[in-house]
Amino acid sequence: MGNQLDRITHLNYSELPTGDPSGIEKDELRVGVAYFFSDEEEELDDRSQSDSYKDHSPSKDGPVAFNEVEYSAFCCQECIFSKLRENEDLNVYSVKTLLTMCKPGDLLELVANAQAPHWAIYEGEDQVIHLHKGEIRKDSLFEISGGRQGRIVNNRYRYRPLPADLVMQNASGHLGLSSDEICWTNSESFAAWCRFGKREFKAGGEAHSAEQRYFLKVHLSESTVHTLMFRSLEDMIRERRRVDASGILKELTLVNGKE
Repeated sequence: MGNQLDRITHLNYSELPTGDPSGIEKDELRVGVAYFFSDEEEELDDRSQSDSYKDHSPSKDGPVAFNEVEYSAFCCQECIFSKLRENEDLNVYSVKTLLTMCKPGDLLELVANAQAPHWAIYEGEDQVIHLHKGEIRKDSLFEISGGRQGRIVNNRYRYRPLPADLVMQNASGHLGLSSDEICWTNSESFAAWCRFGKREFKAGGEAHSAEQRYFLKVHLSESTVHTLMFRSLEDMIRERRRVDASGILKELTLVNGKE
């Protein structure tokens, strides 16, 4: 635990009701722990990508099962995000295989152990548009994979998608923007905004209110689920990516005294 806690610059422990926001209570109420961090999300994306991109994609072309945290998220009693193995195929593929499955406007996710996933919009051929190191850029998926495998995640968010031509217009229309011109804090928020067009994916894109709450359920096992509450979608995305990248899963598990 100590090594992981060294990476946390600020912690705020809040007792949160963790019942299902849909109103259907399957278990007793649990208490979750909210972790808040001060470092920037894109630093986590950058750890897996060097300036001199190299393709180290695995040679195996078939689907690969990946051991990762599962989530679901709710807003106003509506499920807005689901990453549950029981509901979808979470297998990942080599970049070579993934490219045979893609069509323009698809939402792609590159994953690896102990890293925040990197998201991008597929344009065509092997080209993707994505947010990397504070810049909206176009790159080859082979070049940015950095040894990671990927999958199509068009249905991860439950919002209605825009037509593919508008998705591409959103993505290509922001090429070249950097630093202060960008209102997204990570690759996922940018790519999801391109596909769904919702301002909530932008930093500061929604007004905070007492009624507007987001609940993130971290599914540690069939019987252990931690629920965290957030005031904005962007805050929830950032925290979920921290769980993926930082080893906080172990800390969350220990809250209830379970390994």
